[in-house]
Amino acid sequence: MAKKRRELPFHEGVEIVDVAAEGKSIAKVDGLIVFVPFAIPGDVVDIQTYRKRKGFAEGRVMRFVEYSADRVEPVCEHFGVCGGCKWQMLPYELQLQHKHKQVVDNLTRIGKVDLPEISPILGAPETTFYRNKLEFTFSNKRWLTEKEIGSEREFTQMNALGFHIPKMFDKVLDIKKCWLQTDVSNQIRNSIREFCFQHDFTFFDLREQVGLMRTLIIRTTSTGELMVIVVFAEDDEEKREMMMKHLADTFPQVTSLLYIINSKRNDTITDQEVITWKGNDCIYEEMEGLKFKIGPKSFYQTNSKQAYNLYKVTREFAQLSETDLVYDLYTGTGTIANFVARNVAKVVGIEYVEEAIEDARVNSAANGIENTLFFAGDMKDILNQEFILEHGRPDVLITDPPRAGMHTDVVDAILFANPKRIVYVSCNPATQARDLNLLDVNYAVTRVQPVDMFPHTHHVENVVLLERR
Repeated sequence: MAKKRRELPFHEGVEIVDVAAEGKSIAKVDGLIVFVPFAIPGDVVDIQTYRKRKGFAEGRVMRFVEYSADRVEPVCEHFGVCGGCKWQMLPYELQLQHKHKQVVDNLTRIGKVDLPEISPILGAPETTFYRNKLEFTFSNKRWLTEKEIGSEREFTQMNALGFHIPKMFDKVLDIKKCWLQTDVSNQIRNSIREFCFQHDFTFFDLREQVGLMRTLIIRTTSTGELMVIVVFAEDDEEKREMMMKHLADTFPQVTSLLYIINSKRNDTITDQEVITWKGNDCIYEEMEGLKFKIGPKSFYQTNSKQAYNLYKVTREFAQLSETDLVYDLYTGTGTIANFVARNVAKVVGIEYVEEAIEDARVNSAANGIENTLFFAGDMKDILNQEFILEHGRPDVLITDPPRAGMHTDVVDAILFANPKRIVYVSCNPATQARDLNLLDVNYAVTRVQPVDMFPHTHHVENVVLLERR
């Protein structure tokens, strides 16, 4: 006899009371905290819980009984489905308040260190079309929305070019208009999709690992340069040339038209050869008269205008002088290193990705900067006592690690280096707080400045100044 499926708990008329991590909101049902997405404080909703853990549960909103007075209408037609921009229904002023609170909570609860008054969060100058890079996925398994399924239409076209559905690795939502990148990005993506339909180009099947069209990457700069990278899963020269010629003819403003043939089982391009089909093999961003090379594999802050504000905060916190030796950890393409180089005696940058370090050196040379020195390799392996003794103890150390924060060996090396000041730039205040706790033995937190790089998301950058005790 088949096991009867257990009905999921259903709760009616529950008020949303707060905002939590990862863009979710909080409701309380019989003393139990329930996390739900796409709701804001003041909403009254019916909730179905689908997972219960010790002390909390996860649920989904089944019906809005009453909307919060603070709620605004999301601008994007894909809101609530694609998984991005989860806070579009929350006014930007309230987004900033909740991000500021997130920083305070993390530094207080996890860091457990003495804190100064935390500065008001620095909001972004633009809340739409602010990204300079987006990656789209081709799939032959288009995600059907609830509205489409409810229409009872028969869908014969199941190819899609857009974003992966959260937690559905092989399902892609077909994106008509994305509000994250300038509209030329939408024009290029929609034109490519239509060209594929007209010429029967196959879209990639992630499970079966077959199909021609795999991914599309579009990068822009504030100077008007435009890079398009088309990733093919198969080496079909005739169709590849058709597509690249179509793009070159239709979008003459593209300054860097590239392609990759990626037949391996994952989408990463770091180990792939990039072919320049037309134009340059890179684009350039500018900041205070400095030019920064951005290649197809380069890391560069995806919000160019707000990145400038972030770097200005970093430079201000560093309190640089012309005699300073500066270490720039996780330097990427050397943006911060070159940004501060004119104010100091020397900058030593370290980064894991060799291609990024090559770009960092090119950036220094292109800007006539001769007082930088860059090294590629795993941070915990390079930054050791021997390295520090050879290159000198830094006066100022700037660190901008990935979301996971810093390895304990790196923290130990920083403590050995014993700089006067540390400027810690983080995209994850939780791991930053953990590292601040480790550094607390020798350093006091004296300034904290949250910066919003990603409007309509829960993500927040945070800059902390630590000074030697």
